Amino acid sequence: MSEERYLTTAEVARRLDVKPETVYTYVSRGLLTNTSTGRKRGSLFALSEVDRLAKRGREAHEPSGSVERIRTGITLIEKDELYYRGHRARELAGTWPIEAVAELLWSGELGEQPPFRGPERMLAAARAASAALPEQARLTDRMRVAVAAAGAVDPLRFDLAPRAVTRSAGLLLGTLVDLFADDKASGSVGQRLWPGLSSAPARPELLETALVLLADHGLAVSTVAARVAASTRANVYAVISAGLGAIDGPYHGAASALAYRFLAEAKEDPVTAIADRMRSGQPIPGFGHVLYQRADPRAEVLLDLLRDQPIQDTVDVLRITLGDREDLFPNIDLALAALMHAYAMPHDAGETLFALARVVGWVAHAIEEYAEPGLRYRALGIYTGADP
Repeated sequence: MSEERYLTTAEVARRLDVKPETVYTYVSRGLLTNTSTGRKRGSLFALSEVDRLAKRGREAHEPSGSVERIRTGITLIEKDELYYRGHRARELAGTWPIEAVAELLWSGELGEQPPFRGPERMLAAARAASAALPEQARLTDRMRVAVAAAGAVDPLRFDLAPRAVTRSAGLLLGTLVDLFADDKASGSVGQRLWPGLSSAPARPELLETALVLLADHGLAVSTVAARVAASTRANVYAVISAGLGAIDGPYHGAASALAYRFLAEAKEDPVTAIADRMRSGQPIPGFGHVLYQRADPRAEVLLDLLRDQPIQDTVDVLRITLGDREDLFPNIDLALAALMHAYAMPHDAGETLFALARVVGWVAHAIEEYAEPGLRYRALGIYTGADP
């Protein structure tokens, strides 16, 4: 019997036509096994296993029915830049408040807007629902039940006209901000949110900037989930609930929590933190991105605002250590993790900011989807079960 042949990470990436970091994603999902034969250093993968995965991928991508192509005029990601309706997100951040950017995404109009505020009855319902959860519940758990409770007290939630949808969305966003805000806080969204997330001297502009940068990111998985819900003509609260369900995982909204833990290790020993991830075949949290080639513009903006914080020393060492890997650059998850460390925020604050901001984008996509034919997402599957 011939001896098993092994491939390096680069060879696997070429054979599967993917990026090297995607190979490590396959490892973390249990699709590939990182094997060491003792004869070579670095990650090695059995050729037979790689070929099985390649065959499985070809079979999985055989046509299985009609899949709707989504045309959208909301967000463009091109040449390592993020645009909201033709405006660079990095230029909007720090210049316009989240209310103005929300209106831009919702209607295409950019201008001053009143602050998000929710009615007292909606906030009372959201707080009561949140208070019923156990103490260890995450902030996003509280957000999920708050959205359902807020929708239940909005009698006009079934009106799907664009202005009715944005009215409900504004009330909900104001309610969610005040749900996490300190009772005595007032002012802008950032000013109200800060005391609920950090006891450090307030820098509300950081939260405002993060919310703008995170407001939308094209057809991310949570946005597709929201659009599928909107295609059934679900009300906007139900659409937002669908999006919140889809972000609850380490590959999407919760990625900043993984970056937070990695950055905590890196503060003690950056090089070892990286080496441990590479040795285990795991991707390095907070670095690289499937849609950006050399830089995540959102991370660049937010990290630049944190330049005066000690955590930047750790980020700089990580960058230098990974300097010969152009595909491993800081992404928005690392920037959120740095923000949390810099101001002693809860470990799930980044996930919360992500979810709160993305409500704006989901609403924009819902409005767009309501104008399309209903129930247009109905893929036909290829049955692979037992014969009848």
